[in-house]
This record gives sequence, C-alpha cells and structure tokens, in this order.
Amino acid sequence: MLKAVYPGSFDPVTNGHIDIMERCSGFVEELIVAVLDNPAKNSLFTVDERVQQLKEVTKHMPNVKVKSFYGLLVDFCRQVDAKLVIRGLRAVTDFEYEFKMALGNKKLDDNIETIFISSSTKYMFISSSSIKEIAMFGGSVDDMVPPYIKDQLTEKFNSREEI
Repeated sequence: MLKAVYPGSFDPVTNGHIDIMERCSGFVEELIVAVLDNPAKNSLFTVDERVQQLKEVTKHMPNVKVKSFYGLLVDFCRQVDAKLVIRGLRAVTDFEYEFKMALGNKKLDDNIETIFISSSTKYMFISSSSIKEIAMFGGSVDDMVPPYIKDQLTEKFNSREEI
C-alpha cells in the first residue's frame, strides 16, 4: 500500500492546500494529512480545531486521513508506516526551504522520500499567514479558503474583538 504524509501547520487550511491534497490523493492509496503541533508557533487555531477543520474540508476524499503529530516528521512517518512525504511548492523560495528539510529528513531516515508538488497557478500567491492578515482586517478570502474555513476565521476574529 502506497501511503503518503502531507505535513503542515494548516493555520488555516487554504484552497491551495486542498488542491495539493486532491491531486495527491489520486496517486496514493492513503494520504495522511499531518497537522504539526508546534508550541513555538503562535497559531490562530488550536491543533484540535485545525484537525477538525481538515476533516471537514477533506470528507469528499475517502482515502485522506487527518492526524496531528508532535516532534520529528520522520518519527511520525515511521509511526504511521509511510515512506513518502508530500510537500507543496509555490515559489523558488519555498523550494530552498523545503529542499533543506527533505535533506534533513533523508539524513534522519534514508527510507523516507520527499516529493515536491507545484501549486496550481491560481493558488501560488496564497499563504496561511496572508489569509489570516486579510481576514483580520475584514478583507475577502472567498477565493482562498473553503466557506467553512471562512466562517471559522470570521468567528475567531469576531471573538478576539470582544476580548
């Protein structure tokens, strides 16, 4: 069984992320979307919220599973018995960072391979951080995230204003 892991913080998940998931789910038997629990990051959504969001927006993909992990990606891959890591690329700057990560993972576990998938051109400009900033200031993120995620962003930022 060809099993792949698509790791990320997904804070929030974007249409670009979903595009990568849909495309990759077509060539693996199981795609595990792995939500990184990184306490060093100041995330807008909790790990549990992000896992729930991803389960909601991937329910049309039966071979996609969503899990969270803490620690090294290679350890998580061993835990779920996956030998393939999927990484999406938007620009050359993404490649340099992702290439270094892939080499580090390969050094830690020679059995794990990384495949880079280019973002679809209509999503190349989208990043989770830019979406958070646009949403925080009341801009439209309609074409950048699913409606469910847009609602979650609106709710999160409205509750912050009340504090």
